[in-house]
Amino acid sequence: MLRGASPRLIGLIVSVFVLVVGSVWSISARAQGLEHVKANYTKYEYRIPMRDEKRLFTAVYVPKDQAKSYSMLMTRSPYSAKPYGVDQYRNDLGPSALFGKAGYIFVYQDVRGRWMSEGEYVNMRPHRPLKNGPAEIDESTDTFDTIDWLIKHVPNHNGKVGMMGISYPGFYTSAGMIDAHPALTACSPQAPIVDWFIGDDWHHNGALQLPHAFNFMATFGRPRPEPTRKFEYKFEHDTPDGYDFFLRMGPLPNADGLYYKGDVAYWNEVMQHGNYDEFWTSRNLRPHLKGIKPAVMTVGGWFDAENLFGALETYKQIETSSPNTTNILVMGPWVHGGWSHGTGEYLGHVPFNAKTAEFYREHIELPFFEFHLKGEGKPSFPEAWVFETGTNLWRKYDAWPPKSVVAKSFYLNAAGQLTTEAPRETDSNTAFDEYPSDPSKPVPYLDKITIGMAPEYMTADQRHAARRPDVLVYQTEIMEQDTMLAGPIEVELHVSTSGTDSDWVVKLIDVYPNDYPDPKENPTGVKMGGYQQLVRGDVFRGKFRKSFEKPEPFVPNRPERVKFTMQDICHVFRPGHRMMIQVQSSWFPLIDRNPQTFVDIYTAKQADFQKATQRVFRTTTMSSKITVMVQPAQTPNAATAK
Repeated sequence: MLRGASPRLIGLIVSVFVLVVGSVWSISARAQGLEHVKANYTKYEYRIPMRDEKRLFTAVYVPKDQAKSYSMLMTRSPYSAKPYGVDQYRNDLGPSALFGKAGYIFVYQDVRGRWMSEGEYVNMRPHRPLKNGPAEIDESTDTFDTIDWLIKHVPNHNGKVGMMGISYPGFYTSAGMIDAHPALTACSPQAPIVDWFIGDDWHHNGALQLPHAFNFMATFGRPRPEPTRKFEYKFEHDTPDGYDFFLRMGPLPNADGLYYKGDVAYWNEVMQHGNYDEFWTSRNLRPHLKGIKPAVMTVGGWFDAENLFGALETYKQIETSSPNTTNILVMGPWVHGGWSHGTGEYLGHVPFNAKTAEFYREHIELPFFEFHLKGEGKPSFPEAWVFETGTNLWRKYDAWPPKSVVAKSFYLNAAGQLTTEAPRETDSNTAFDEYPSDPSKPVPYLDKITIGMAPEYMTADQRHAARRPDVLVYQTEIMEQDTMLAGPIEVELHVSTSGTDSDWVVKLIDVYPNDYPDPKENPTGVKMGGYQQLVRGDVFRGKFRKSFEKPEPFVPNRPERVKFTMQDICHVFRPGHRMMIQVQSSWFPLIDRNPQTFVDIYTAKQADFQKATQRVFRTTTMSSKITVMVQPAQTPNAATAK
């Protein structure tokens, strides 16, 4: 039947067949999971009173086998504890189906003010370190009161409670382990939010992640005046093209005027706080992560476009402020929450040659809770269990970043060279690279049509950007040996702009050899020879170069230093590859457009958006560079993932 068909058509047919078979298998697996839950658990629903007399809806699944006592495992979420009704069951229980089979008392709770719980909902509710009476609540007190009630009213438990959650539920996990209830023994904040202005979700270094914030708030941000089982909104963009949609939307005030119509209160709150003021600092959870007593396993993904910052910062803060606490970091090659489902074998066009997510669920996550909540297994967890991309293997370390790393700088030099030698030129009138920046034609963040923040952009090919005149490109010679980077990336640029404000986007890229093979199954026809894989990229809003609290304009054409930190990586540049740096001033629509005039961008008008000429200097006194943490050559150690 396929005789004479093109390889591309055959590949497409095979892909459709695999998709259909996979869908059927997925439906069957869910049905089997539901039957297992019904056969082995009894569901109860409670409205648990808090100290201020508000009641939080809580679903509790209790094992039918009463021959032994069980630990509790709880998730608090703003995304619903549904299905509602004691005769309506979840398809699976726990972070993975392995937990339902292992046996726990599972607890799911709607946080205050969401879905079926009473009270007022506050986005990322600020923590109150001092409380004067029962009316002063926060997520720590709500967690404490919930656990206290469960311990007293749910029978047949062993007195130990664990807590976990991904993303927003990760924040509630982190907040819940502050001033923790004595029964709270083990916590796993996974991709947790810690700071919505500096590095998580909505902002990176003060720059708004536009499609992520807009699309999320278009549904999540709608009002819920009273407890309800139905709280679902759908927003229609009327186009699949996010670049076109957000460009036509124009300045940020148009989001409410054209689409929200005053119905999304939190969006308007955000638009009133363009600087790192009390609104944001009160929502910075890091200063409160101290004196932590439960064992903690923080989990994150190297390619998490939302809360990579939160995972790394949560681990670092607890490590510093709670040195006597069991504090473990797990980082894999995953998108946001990618460890909780699927195999984790690839992201976009980049393969990892291992079922990393399955390995994590079976060999890391389940054993952590089994040991700390049940006393089963051995306490053989490393301090940091991280997946090394490039070589594609798991590494175990006794510290993160590894103690053996050495700082090494790579300098932006003439003729697009990226070298370990600092520039020798002295004349700032000639030793610079220049590019135009036009807010009406911003650099696309991805070479495909998508309406939102596509998770795979974190490893996406950057060749489309490298060919634009408004992107600077620097690269090393071909690597002759493995170069392993493990830790954060420090960026230092000496720049000028003809405007009074500008964004500076820096991308670290792994350039594949020209003869790199294409995937065996390749329905989209991707060419991997010369692929420019994004390893890490980030943006810095220039007006915050001296202070996030008090922004300052640029003086047109006067050189300034812009310095910031990009999040950690664990990546090996293999022999035959090159390291590349790209510099640009827009990344659209991933990041909202900077008008390139010094204004409050959240109230900017169309007339504020101006073209600018950008310069990146490379002299002996104004050298532009990245500084990375280089790990000496090593051999694979204990962990493997198949």
